[in-house]
Order: sequence, then structure tokens, then C-alpha cells
Amino acid sequence: MGSLIDDSRPIFVQIAERIEDDIIEGRLSEESQVPSTNQFASFYQINPATAAKGVNLLVEQHILYKKRGIGMFVAAGARENLMEKRKEQFYEQYVVTMIREAEKLGITVDQLSEMIRRRG
Repeated sequence: MGSLIDDSRPIFVQIAERIEDDIIEGRLSEESQVPSTNQFASFYQINPATAAKGVNLLVEQHILYKKRGIGMFVAAGARENLMEKRKEQFYEQYVVTMIREAEKLGITVDQLSEMIRRRG
């Protein structure tokens, strides 16, 4: 069965990120129904309230929406919104950090660009 592996972060955040990944990678398309909180709870062996907290986080961000009596669905525009959010996180988490470290080591922007090109 599935498992959540990062003990350093809240489980509900990991549930939300798994759903986000499924949307970004095309496993969940816009306007498609997502598994129920009970299905998430069963699959990941967690409390249904914890699964619901992860789903509700995405509802607050307008990534998912509820159809009364039917379930949760992926909102129109969700993938594009998530891609923008993740690009910004990538920039902050990796690019800014890399540039700061390069500056500490005396690596110029040109040298850094060359390193990236060499790898690519």
C-alpha cells in the first residue's frame, strides 16, 4: 500500500502535495473526481480527519471544489495554478539558495551558467 514517508512534515500537507503531484503529472485531470477522504485514509493508513484536512487545504487554494452529495473535483485552471506555484517554490528553494552558495564560493554568474549548461 501507499505510505507517507516524510516524518518532518505534517501528514495533511503531504496528502495535499500528493494530490497536487497527481494533477501536475496528469493522473488527475481538471473536472475529474478525486478519491474520497475515506479512500485516502484507507490507502495511506491515516485518520480520515487528517485526509480531510489535506483535501480542504486544496479547496481553500481553489485547486479542488466540492459538488454537494457527489464529492471533490479538480477545479478548472488547477494545473496551471499549481505549475506557477511550484515554479515560484523552485526558484525560492533551489535557485536563490544556489546563487547564495555560489556567491560564498566566489563563483560568478557566468561560471554558474556554464556549470548548468555543462550538466544540461
